[in-house]
Amino acid sequence: MRSSWWLAVSLCVAGSALLLSRLEPPGRLITWLQQQLLPAHFFPSPSSGQQRLLTLSELGRYDGQEGSPGLYLAVLGQVFDVSKGAKHYGPGASYQALAGRDASRAFVSGDFSDAGLVDDVSGLSPAQMLGLHDWLSFYQRDYAYVGKLVGRFYDEQGRPTEALREVEEALALGHKAKEEKELQKRRFPPCNSEWSAASGSRVWCGKRSGGVERDWVGVPRLLFTPGSSPSCVCVRTTGPPSDRPASSEHPNAGDLEHPGLKSYRECPPLAESCVVLAD
Repeated sequence: MRSSWWLAVSLCVAGSALLLSRLEPPGRLITWLQQQLLPAHFFPSPSSGQQRLLTLSELGRYDGQEGSPGLYLAVLGQVFDVSKGAKHYGPGASYQALAGRDASRAFVSGDFSDAGLVDDVSGLSPAQMLGLHDWLSFYQRDYAYVGKLVGRFYDEQGRPTEALREVEEALALGHKAKEEKELQKRRFPPCNSEWSAASGSRVWCGKRSGGVERDWVGVPRLLFTPGSSPSCVCVRTTGPPSDRPASSEHPNAGDLEHPGLKSYRECPPLAESCVVLAD
């Protein structure tokens, strides 16, 4: 029933987006879509029961100490009952510092000092936001949801704040970057490598090198990417380039003509294995 409801909502949103696309500039359309879809996608509400709203002082009482009414923690403003994990979050446990508060930043920074045990996640990279969202998903899956924490991420009516919108935007960027990285890995799988005192370093390609299964082997090349160190990748040597797969006019050289690639010194152009010579 819930999935049917969500499908209907999605279709309505899609239809509205199509209409707006004819009326609004692209930037405003993207902002509208973020407002409609991102909260539901990244921060789904529980399917049943009235949501409880807790203040910071109320959450602070649930720190598991003697006389405490329970053991709660919050991640990105969502509160969870972690009583069944008391060996992890109770007094004297490794993650006791997380109890009775929203210390979202500490989940990815590893800083458990007073300065690090905060809910301010501004400045975290999209990749760090993805890691934090993984923690949120873990608690949603393994622990009982209690409600929302009124403060940085939710207002007094339980509605998302601008801070949560910023988190959602960073998550969208993180997912996009992750997808692009996966596509890049499939286009240029990492090489296999080995080193020995007798023969030095060697890199080579196979149909499963880099953990990417494919129907071609490829040849080793150094790939230079802005902001990263050069890395050995396997490059397809036949067919159209990956960025123009439907092209009928190409030199049948696969991705060998990519401008970011460099051959290994003194290695034959189509060799599947290369000895890495010192510069």
